[in-house]
Amino acid sequence: MYRPHRSRRNPLGSITDEPACQHGPDGGFPASGVLAAHGHATREGPPRRTVGLRQGTLENLELNPLRNPAHDFWEGKRVLLTGHTGFKGSWLTCWLHRMGANVHGIALPPQTSPDLFTLAGVKNLCTSHLCDIRDHENFSAIFKKAAPEIVLHMAAQPLVRASYLDPLTTFSTNVQGTAHVLEAARSVGSVRAAVVITTDKVYRNLKNKRPHVESDELGGFDPYSASKAAAEFVVSSYRDSFLAEKGTAVASARAGNVIGGGDWSSDRLLPDAVRAWESNHKLVVRRPDAVRPWQHVLDPLAGYLALAESIWEKPSLSGSYNFGPNPDGTSTVHDVVEMARSFFEKGETVWEKEESGPAETGFLSLDVSKARRSLGVVPHWSLGESVRRTMEWYRSLREGVDAQVLCGDDIVDFESCVTRRPK
Repeated sequence: MYRPHRSRRNPLGSITDEPACQHGPDGGFPASGVLAAHGHATREGPPRRTVGLRQGTLENLELNPLRNPAHDFWEGKRVLLTGHTGFKGSWLTCWLHRMGANVHGIALPPQTSPDLFTLAGVKNLCTSHLCDIRDHENFSAIFKKAAPEIVLHMAAQPLVRASYLDPLTTFSTNVQGTAHVLEAARSVGSVRAAVVITTDKVYRNLKNKRPHVESDELGGFDPYSASKAAAEFVVSSYRDSFLAEKGTAVASARAGNVIGGGDWSSDRLLPDAVRAWESNHKLVVRRPDAVRPWQHVLDPLAGYLALAESIWEKPSLSGSYNFGPNPDGTSTVHDVVEMARSFFEKGETVWEKEESGPAETGFLSLDVSKARRSLGVVPHWSLGESVRRTMEWYRSLREGVDAQVLCGDDIVDFESCVTRRPK
C-alpha cells in the first residue's frame, strides 16, 4: 500500500532542480485507485503536461511567477506569532524561519497527539513561549519583551463542535484573546503591522448561494462563528480608535477550510479520514452535501504574509480580506472524501445524510477578488493538487520521512509555482 518516497532535500533547505508545481486544470490529481492499487510514487518522474494543451502549445505560453512571500522582506524581521503550536501556526513558523525571520511564538501546548509542532521540531525554529492569550498580564510581559515589528494572531479555539461543548472558552479565547493581542500592540511602540486571522464563517448565512464578499453582513449561528465575527468588530474598533493614529496598520484575514499534512485535530475531514483508513476503520461522514472552500494550508498562509507585507508598505490597504481557492476548490464534502479515498485501496466510508450533530452552514464560498486585485494574491494549488499533497504527506510521514523535511519540501514546491499565459 505504501510506496518508497523520492529522496528529500535538507529540512527547510536548498531548492531542488526538479519541477515543483504542475499548475493545470487537473491539479495533478490521479485517477481513482491508481496510487493505492499500483504503488506509483506520484512525485517522481517528469512533470505532467497541462490538460487541454496540444503538443507544442506550451512553446507559445509565457511562464509567470505567482506572488510568494518576499524573503528579503521577512529576513531579520521581529515577528510575534500567536498559535505557533497549532497546525497552521507550525507551518507558518517553518516558513518564517526559512525566510530568516526572528519569530517569537505564544500559544498553549499542542492540543493533539501526535502534533506537528513536536514532530517538525518547531520549538527549535523560534523563541517559544507557552502562555494562554487570556492571561493578559503574562501575555503582555512576553509581548513587550519580544518588541515585535509584525504581529500575526492565529491563536484560537478553532472548532465548531467544540464551541457547542464549551462556548465560554470559545468566546473568551477568540474575542477577549484578540483584544489582549491588540491591546498589547497598542501599548508597545514597535508594532508596524498586525494581521488577525479569523474565518470564512464570520458571515451571516445568505439565502442565495453566492460567494461572500468582505462587505457582507457579519453574523454567526454557532458559538465559534459568532466569536470570530465578534473578533472582527474588536479588530475594526482597535484599528479605528487606537492603532491607526499610532501608525500601526491592522488587517483581518478570513480563510476557508484548510487541508494539509500535519493536522490531527478531531472533527476535521481529512485528519479523520487518515485516522480511520490507516486503522482499517470506516470513515463516518456527516453532511456529505455540505459545500466548503477547500485549500492547501500554504495558500492562505501565503495570503497572510502578503497582507502583512502590503499593509507594512501601504497602511491604506488595512481592512478585511477573504483568502480562498479558485472556483474549482469550492466543493462538497463527498467529493473531497472521494478524492482522498483514491489513496487508500481499502478505505471505506459511511455517509450520514440525515442532519446529525450541531447545526452548521450548508454552503460556504468566498469571493477572493479583493485579495487578487489589491494584494496580487492568487491561489497556487488546485483542490486535486492540495488533496494529493495532503495525503502524500501523511503517507510519507508513516514511511519515516521527517516532518520538517516534508513541510520544507512543500514550501519549496509552492514557491516554485508558475502560471501559464499566452505570450
